[in-house]
Amino acid sequence: MGNIVSIIICTLVLTTTYAQNKVQEMSAKYLENRNITQSESFLFISIKDQKLYNIYKKELVKIYNVSSSKYGIGNQENSNKTPIGLHLIRNKIGEKVPIYGKFIGRKFYGDIAAIFSDTTKSETDDITTRIMWLEGLEKGVNKGSNIDSYERYIYIHGTSEEGLIGSPASHGCIRMTNKDIIELYDKIKIGTLVLIL
Repeated sequence: MGNIVSIIICTLVLTTTYAQNKVQEMSAKYLENRNITQSESFLFISIKDQKLYNIYKKELVKIYNVSSSKYGIGNQENSNKTPIGLHLIRNKIGEKVPIYGKFIGRKFYGDIAAIFSDTTKSETDDITTRIMWLEGLEKGVNKGSNIDSYERYIYIHGTSEEGLIGSPASHGCIRMTNKDIIELYDKIKIGTLVLIL
C-alpha cells in the first residue's frame, strides 16, 4: 500500500512540475513576443485543458478546473465564444455577495441561485458569487470595435452549473465553481494579467 501511495504522490509531483514548466514556457514566450513583463500575479487559462493556472512570482500556486464557451474560441461580438490572448482584470465585483448569490446586470438583488452538481443545464445563464471582468489588451485580437472583450462582458465568474465545470459549457466567459472563484477573487488584484490560449 505504501508503494502505491508513493507512486501516486510522485506522479502528482511530476505532473504538477510538467504543468508548471509548460505554462511558464508558453506564457513567457507569448509575453516576450509582445515586449510585456509578467506581473507578480498572473493567470493562465488553457482552453484545451479547461484549467486556470494561478501563478505567483513565477511559481504555480494552484490549478483550477474551469469552463470556457461551448461554442469554442472567438472574439466577435455576439458570438458567445471565449476570446483568446492577453487580458487584464479591469474590475472586481461582488466582494460582500454571499456564496451562490445571483447577479443580474452585475448587481446582487438578494436571490440565491440553485446549484446543479450534475450535468443539468440551468434555464438561465446564472452568474454567481463573484465577477472578475476582463479587458483585452491586444488590438485586433480582443480589443477594438466588435471584438472587445470588455465590451462583450467577458468575465471569470461563479456559475450555477457546477457539474459542467471542466468541460466547455459557457456563453463566452470563464466559469469556476463558487468556492474556487471566492478563493481566487481574494488572492487576485485588479490589473492582474490573464492569458487565455
